[in-house]
Amino acid sequence: MPIDYEKEYDNRARVPEHPAIFERWQRETDAYRAASPGAQLGIAYGPSPRQTIDLFRGKDAKADAPLAMFIHGGWWRALSPSMFSQMAQGANAHGVSVAVVGYDLCPAVSIAAIVEQMRTACLTLWHTHKKRIMVYGHSAGGHLAACMAATEWTTLDPRAPNDLVPAAYAISGVFDLAPLTHVSQNADLKLTDKTAHDVSPLFWQVPVGRTLDAVVGGIESSEFLRQSKIIAEGWKGTAQTRYEEIAGANHFTVLDPLTDPASAMTRRVVELAKQTQNLAL
Repeated sequence: MPIDYEKEYDNRARVPEHPAIFERWQRETDAYRAASPGAQLGIAYGPSPRQTIDLFRGKDAKADAPLAMFIHGGWWRALSPSMFSQMAQGANAHGVSVAVVGYDLCPAVSIAAIVEQMRTACLTLWHTHKKRIMVYGHSAGGHLAACMAATEWTTLDPRAPNDLVPAAYAISGVFDLAPLTHVSQNADLKLTDKTAHDVSPLFWQVPVGRTLDAVVGGIESSEFLRQSKIIAEGWKGTAQTRYEEIAGANHFTVLDPLTDPASAMTRRVVELAKQTQNLAL
């Protein structure tokens, strides 16, 4: 039987209660922003209104505190970073500062352009804080997180360490974008066979020694499970990879543990952030 890519990749149809989840996320983000008077909101890293960074400093963060960056999802074509401030909460409780970043959306820009925007955001953080960055993200943000881990940074800026992003934690990402040429969302993504291949980190030459966790909800579609498995397997040997399914989680609830300082997901994100910060400059 041929794969029904439309069904496999339509997460909103697979999770009909997603409007209530989005409403809950907005309540949670509003509450966390209100409870974070020291946050720096709307830091510009590029010319457009969506190219912003919201920086939430870790609890009792010292000058040498680890720095992480969270990238939201939405199929590269929807949602806003201001909906995801609470994803910093778990890591903040452990002293990790988190930059929640925005980007322009398809079809106004291409996925390749969004990748470049995320690289610019990372370099902006580097020049401001002089710290390596652990990047974590969800869905489209999971794809972008993997792209950051696979980047040779000195080719973009010789003043930055080549392993500026040595580790990424990719939640429910898509790493081979070829199937997306067969879904209705491609009306906005505008992927061709070539451009889909070019922005698929599965096929990139990942630098030796990078770390990638590929995490997915246990009740997500077979295609989303496959996507996380193939990046963990495909990068194995060159990178340190890890695959994990979060039992009982769908494409949206898989994010919930990031708000809990005691969750296993938060502990792993914090562990990777601390490992990143401990690398010698």
